[in-house]
Amino acid sequence: MLKELPILLVIAFGLAFLVKTFVVQAFYIPSGSMENTLAIGDRVLVNKVVYKTRDIARGDIVVFNGVDSFTPEVQITPPSDPIGKVVDWFGRTFGFAPPDERDFVKRVIGVAGDHVVCCDSGGHVTVNGVALQETGYLYPGNAPSTMTFDVVVPDGKLWVMGDHRAASSDSRAHLGDPGGGFVPTDRVIGRAFAIVWPFADLSSLPIPDTFAQPALDKAAP
Repeated sequence: MLKELPILLVIAFGLAFLVKTFVVQAFYIPSGSMENTLAIGDRVLVNKVVYKTRDIARGDIVVFNGVDSFTPEVQITPPSDPIGKVVDWFGRTFGFAPPDERDFVKRVIGVAGDHVVCCDSGGHVTVNGVALQETGYLYPGNAPSTMTFDVVVPDGKLWVMGDHRAASSDSRAHLGDPGGGFVPTDRVIGRAFAIVWPFADLSSLPIPDTFAQPALDKAAP
């Protein structure tokens, strides 16, 4: 049995790596931009195959690569020694360490064709003229946005925002950049669907009810 243990460990890690690469990945939350929904140090599970069976939906919490569209929110100094690099790779692979600084987690507010505006007379973000009731997930005391914007989401793109609006460098902060603040759908890694650490916060991450308003689709162009 002891002779077989190294082989079993290699197989176990190999299977875990394949699952992480193609199915589900643990992701470490490195910033407070999604508080209080997600706190710094939380680990979430990211479904990497869900968007092969359905479109990205408003209200989804997505992890995406922000290269060429977003500026890093955290600065991570990679280790320079070989052992440190191996430990760092292992930690990122299995969600024990902060991810690449180019990876972000945000909530999808608008999908292709949506007209997203801030703000209406009541101070709400609107999508296709429909006000989003966001008190259920916004950071306590935050306004939906202190920055005004009026955008139509292009094909193949997303408009994303953090739940901690006052501390999130999201689509609003990149309006003047070449990508216009939009995230290409092909840069989305997957959908965060559950918090798995710390155990006291174990929970799912459903789409908030405000995004279930039928008028959002009826009003879409």
